[in-house]
Order: sequence, then structure tokens, then C-alpha cells
Amino acid sequence: MIVEVALPVPMRGAFDYLSAGTEPSPGCRVRVPFGTRHLVGVVVAIKDTSAQPEDKLRPVQEVLDQQPVIGDTMQTWLQWASRYYQHPLGEVMSTALPARLRKGESAITTELYYELTSIGRDLEDDALKRAPKQHALITRLRSARCRDKALKQDFSAAVIKAAREKNWIDATPAPYQADTSWPEHLQLKGELPPNLEQSLAITAVHNQLDRFACFLLEGVTGSGKTEVYLQAILPLLQQGKQVLILVPEIGLTPQTVARFEQRFAAPVAVLHSGLTDKERLDVWQQARQGEVGIVIGTRSAIFTPLASPGMIIVDEEHDGSYKQQDGWRYHARDLAVVRARLENVPLILGSATPSLETLNNALSGKYQHLSLRQRAGGAKAVQHQVLDIKGQTLDYGLAKGLQQRIRLHLQLGHQVMLFINRRGFAPALICHQCGHVEECHRCERSYTLHRQLNKLQCHHCGDAKKVPVRCAACGHHQLQPVGVGTEQLEQGIQGLFPEYDAMRIDSDSARGKQKLHDMLDEINQGNRQILIGTQILAKGHHFPNVSMVVILDVDSALFSADYRAAEHLAQLITQVAGRAGRAQVQGELWLQTHNPGHPLLQDLLNNGYQHFARLALKERQFASLPPYSSQALFRAEAVDSGLAYGFLEQVKDCLRPTDISLIGPLPALMEKRQGRYRMQLLLQSEQRTGIQKWLSNMMSRIEKLPLANKVRWSLDMDPMDFT
Repeated sequence: MIVEVALPVPMRGAFDYLSAGTEPSPGCRVRVPFGTRHLVGVVVAIKDTSAQPEDKLRPVQEVLDQQPVIGDTMQTWLQWASRYYQHPLGEVMSTALPARLRKGESAITTELYYELTSIGRDLEDDALKRAPKQHALITRLRSARCRDKALKQDFSAAVIKAAREKNWIDATPAPYQADTSWPEHLQLKGELPPNLEQSLAITAVHNQLDRFACFLLEGVTGSGKTEVYLQAILPLLQQGKQVLILVPEIGLTPQTVARFEQRFAAPVAVLHSGLTDKERLDVWQQARQGEVGIVIGTRSAIFTPLASPGMIIVDEEHDGSYKQQDGWRYHARDLAVVRARLENVPLILGSATPSLETLNNALSGKYQHLSLRQRAGGAKAVQHQVLDIKGQTLDYGLAKGLQQRIRLHLQLGHQVMLFINRRGFAPALICHQCGHVEECHRCERSYTLHRQLNKLQCHHCGDAKKVPVRCAACGHHQLQPVGVGTEQLEQGIQGLFPEYDAMRIDSDSARGKQKLHDMLDEINQGNRQILIGTQILAKGHHFPNVSMVVILDVDSALFSADYRAAEHLAQLITQVAGRAGRAQVQGELWLQTHNPGHPLLQDLLNNGYQHFARLALKERQFASLPPYSSQALFRAEAVDSGLAYGFLEQVKDCLRPTDISLIGPLPALMEKRQGRYRMQLLLQSEQRTGIQKWLSNMMSRIEKLPLANKVRWSLDMDPMDFT
């Protein structure tokens, strides 16, 4: 028999091997020779013949699984993804598996089971009168052996260790046995009565729980979308079905997990990049065997296998974090749509600021559109204000008038949030004598000054160096920071408002496994009155005591060359504004800008995101831009810009179809990064199948182009970022 294996190598197609001994099923892993290496791959087919001569085929070295680790539906889904994103199937399959399984470790995990030894069985109760904990432990194990995890929930490690040292109990490893009894113990706690809009949304979802249906839940910030999720999935959990929930950031995971655990008292598993390989494998195993009812995770959690899938939810579906930006450049939201269809389960896409692609699908009837226009719990809509800062003196980027307004809110006992999307002390360090700016030579961009760490760092490639004491160009000592970052704003705010405590939340201050969670707890407990942060603070957090939000600088995004910049800015402003006034306090949003009359700002502030998005869709339609066209982007980078440009010219010569527009090759918006020059070639067509057809026919030819091995290149279907 011939075994067709998908291997994690950047080559298209699968590879044929001879079956030696045990015949594996499709979806099982095997270890095979590949050149001088030995790789772990996934079997995709068993067949009788091969295009290669049989004497040239090498045998499978080892079959690693008795049962498939990738089920039939998941195989179909991943094969579709490989074709759609034009990415090698082996790398797609590998991405879908936990790291330990990619390395060939066993998919059958073991756990320790505790049981009494012969000495323990002969113990009399009188011998344990002075040790009540150990007596309880022995009594527990007399009825039956107990798994390590369950025993440690009731007894401390010290008690168990003492019993083992006395040879009363012993632990033996055994294959992991899933406990799928959680639906029997499901408890409902703290259900909130839904308002009319929430009731209509919940009913609409409940009417289609047994089939595929895609819902866009468009609700203003604070409208109770999470409550809709909670009540929509209740019947599924009662039936023993599982729910997969995606969130865009690790920071949102703890609070989301807490909401679901408190409501259902059911097992909830978490998946994100902060877990160890062992922890990720454990969650994968628990979900695959049906031991957990709810799986909550970030982008990669979309690959989690479910024993009994019931629903998929993508929260904050508009967020760019769902798009993978290197390697296999998939979009988790789009993969969720296809997976839900194949699994025949409903999908909910939730957002206060839906992406234009999703909104267009809802308005055209492809998705069912559910709207929540009122904030939950009687919270009032946020008041939007624009402050023209032309000619005004700014203290640490903050106008005098806003300082007075901030003090008023603080005196009332409320919290204030200051948003600036620049971490560090200042985005540039300049010589006051000659004007020289310290630049990263690898990216030709200015270094960011981090004063607390006394270093200059490039936020594009990570290069860092100590802050110089004199100018590299003229030797002058007067080096001055230019611009404001979160670090400088925090320092300045403490000087302007010394009687109040400020907290800075960005990727520098929140580094660490529990750091962000602890910081959010401190905010919600009211220990900090002024919150300073970047986009980490903008996404889905609930701060009931925040009454005022200030966005210090919106001008940089108003004149971007990226056609998506307006959409992203509108989403950001709306999401940041939504952090204010979420309880009974009236919320205020203030925008500092030099362009108060800009049409985007005026439309957004006067008419809201819904009006802006629908107008933006019309503009996209007139310009034949997504979602009214399909795009694919070839990227190439090399130390020599001529090589990158030349490769894309060769690609362009391969692709001369009449129904696809070719734009480029052109330099990327950031032409040089990490010492490499970056070029792009954009393919655009009104028909998605047109691009797919041409690429599927031409990718093998493109891979063999003369310059293909001399540059680093990639293909990005449905690109979101052109920098």
C-alpha cells in the first residue's frame, strides 16, 4: 500500500511512502525519512499506485497513532484552507497540531492514579486519630483509586507526600481517562434578564442551533453582547455540546473565562500563546475527548478539535489580531466561517465596530444581522467632543483645558483613561544643535527612547542600544526627545496630578504571565484613578468607574496611504470611547486634533460608526476595493532591492490574465526593515475565483523562477496590512 503523507516543508503536494507493517489511517501521524532528515507528517490518503516508481519509494519508519489525531471534518477543512491560501498542506496540517505532537510525542497522555498499598489497606482507623487529613485521604482511597488531579483538589501536596513516604499510598501512571460528566453537574448562576433587543437576538440564535447559520451581532459598546453569548449557548451546554470562543488578545482571556465560569459552573479551557507546550497539549486533549464544555482562546484556538461541536463565537471579529502576519497568513475569523459550515453549527460574529467585509455580508443577506442599539443596564451613550489644539500649549501632549476637565472627573471620584498609541518615552531623539536623529540603520526609522531602561529601541526590528551622551553627527551633548509616548505621559501626569495614582498599561509594563491580569484587577478595585495606555486598553475591557476618555492624537491616522486606515481609526475611536460610562456614570470622549473639521471625524462623531461604515462601503464599491473585489499580495524582500523587485517582475510576467489587475511591483509602505528592502505586487479581481484559478495554476511555476531562491517571498490572500 502507498501512504500519501503531508510533511511540514515549504513544498506543495504530499509525498508517497511505502506502508511497512501497520497501515495508518488518514489523519494519523507517521515518522518518515525526508532527504537526510526524519520528519513527522500526517497521512492524507492510502492508495494503490504512485506517480513515482515503486523502487524509488522509501518506507514509513514509524506509525505514531492508532487513531487519527485529525478527524475527517478537520482534514477536509484544512485541505480547503491549504487550497484557498495557496499554502503547502503539510505546513497547514502542522500548524493545526500542538507543538508536542509536531515533534512526534504520543497523543495518548498519561496521568497518575493514587491507590492504597497493602500497608495502607491494613491500617486501622485508631492509628490515624491524630492525623485527620491523612485519615480522610485513606478513607477516600478505600472505595476506589483516584486520579491525581481530583485528589489534589481536596488534599494538599504535603498530606499526599506524607502518605507516600509512609508507604500507605502509591501512584501509578495510566492512560488518561476523560471525565465527560460535566453536563450532569451544569449549574446556572447569575443570569441577567435580557432587554428586548437581547431577547430578539437570543431567540434568533436559538431557532437555528441545529444547523449552520452565521450571525453578525452588531451591538454598541456596553450593549451586553457577552450576555447574549451566555444565554445563546445555554441549551447547547445542557445537551453536552461544546462551544469554541475566540477573543483577539490574551488580556481579554481571564475576564472572559471568569464570566463563563461564574455563569455555568462548567469546565472552561483556555488556549493562548502564554501557555507551555504541555498545557496546550492538555487542553487539546481535553477538548478532543469532550472533557470541557467551553474552550476560550486567541487566534490559534480555531484549530482546537471538539468531540461534540455546538457553536463557534468570534468576539470583536473586526480585530486585526485574528490575521496571522507571517508564515501561513490565515484569518481565524474566515476559517471559523468555513469550519462552522462543515461542522454544521451556528457561528456568531460579535462587534460594536464590525469589519466592512462582515458588515457587507450581513447587509447583503449572506449573514443574519442582529443589532443591539442600546447600552445595557440603563447606561447612557457616551458624549463625543473634539478639541482643536492648533496654537495651544501642550503639557506632555495634553491641552490645558482638558487638564481642568480631567481634574473635575477625578474630584468626583471617577477614573479617567488617556489613550496614546505610542509606547516608550518619546518616538525620536534629536540633536538640538544639528538636527541629527538617531536612526536604526536596519530599518531607516528613528529609535524610540525608553528612558526608564536608558536605551533606544527600534520597534520594527527590536534592535536596541544605550542612550548616547553626545550626537553621533556633530558631537554636541544637547540631545532632546521629540514627541510623547506612554512613559513620558505617565511621568508628566504624576506631576500634573500628584494627589492621584496613575497606571501605565502597554506591552512594556504588562510583560509577564499574570501582570496584565493583576493590573486590571487593581484598576477595577479603584486603586488607580488615571489609566494611561495603548490599544491593550481599547479592546473589550469593562471599567465601570471610568467616566472620561481622552485620545491624545488622532491626526497621524487621518492621512495614511493605507485604504483601510479610515476604517481602523473609526473602530479604534469607537472602541476606546466605549470604555467610558459603562455603568450609571455619564461617559465623555475627547479627541485632541489639529484637524477638527476632517470629514471622517465629523461623520463618526455626529452620526456614529454604523453610518460611517455604510458610507465607507459605498466608497469601497466605487473604488472596486474589498469587499467588492478580491486581493492577493506577493511580498518579496532582500538585502539588494533589485533582487526583490526583479523577482516580482518575473512573477508579473507569469501572471498576464485579462480579468486580474496587477499593481506593482512597488516598495512597501515601510520599504526597509531588518536590513532588507521590501517590495510588493498586488493582484486584484472582482471575482475571487479568478485569482484562485490563476494562482493554483501558476504557484508551482512561480516557485521555480530563477530568483525565487534568492529572495524571501510570500503570498498573502486577503491582505490586511500593507506596511
